[in-house]
Amino acid sequence: MRNRVLVAVVGVPFLLWVLGYAPVIATAVLVVGMCAIGAWELMHAVTDYLHKPLAFVVAFVAGYLPVWIYTFNSGSYLWIAAGAFGFVLFLFIYAIAHYEKETPVPFGTVSAAVFAGVVFPLMLSCLLRLRMLSGGNVWVFIPLAIAFGSDTFALFAGMLFGRHKLAPHVSPKKTREGAVGGVVGGIFGMMLISLAGSYFNGEYLDLLTIVSIGAVGSLISQLGDLSFSVVKREFGVKDYGHLLPGHGGILDRFDSVSFVAPAVWLMMTLGGGF
Repeated sequence: MRNRVLVAVVGVPFLLWVLGYAPVIATAVLVVGMCAIGAWELMHAVTDYLHKPLAFVVAFVAGYLPVWIYTFNSGSYLWIAAGAFGFVLFLFIYAIAHYEKETPVPFGTVSAAVFAGVVFPLMLSCLLRLRMLSGGNVWVFIPLAIAFGSDTFALFAGMLFGRHKLAPHVSPKKTREGAVGGVVGGIFGMMLISLAGSYFNGEYLDLLTIVSIGAVGSLISQLGDLSFSVVKREFGVKDYGHLLPGHGGILDRFDSVSFVAPAVWLMMTLGGGF
């Protein structure tokens, strides 16, 4: 518990500074590190010892993707698609070569590499995309506020009112009552961001927007948490890493955020912004 508190005391102000005050490039550097480490953690969890070197390649690709997004911004889609296609070709060349050496690469490993090297960093890089928007020094905190608010409220609601299991084979401690509390927490997190937006940028969110994004974001956040728990269950992993003492690895702490970030970014861009 002591380590968990210390990490929070140091980590929260650091995130506030990097995401909300420092230049955008600081957010880009942070996201690069998170993507690379998260990709490494996932590959390390699901790959056998014969193919550990592949994890380094996947981590490099995952870390480079946010660099591409920061450099080219809106014009990066075509190049990202081309890079992703080239990466998939590399993975199958790797698989074919090792099959000939009688050290086959399971298709599950290839699929995990695609998710860790392309899908996961694309999802988490939406934090960077949010930061690059007008008013992004506040809106970038929406996924964090929703995910952490949802987690906190779900925990206490489950402890106080939990009676019915939500997904007992995936996460035995989660309850349906806790999930409802999580939705309330997501809305509460959005309210805090709305207040911050009005104070720092003079931009206001109406109540319907706050409730809608908070509730939908919380449901997606909880789905993200359960999704990464499924992987843990399948491969017998307790924590993805030990980078954050008391919290686990990047994936353990930001699994929900990686799901919420693209949802928020899509709602903002497709909806024409708030």
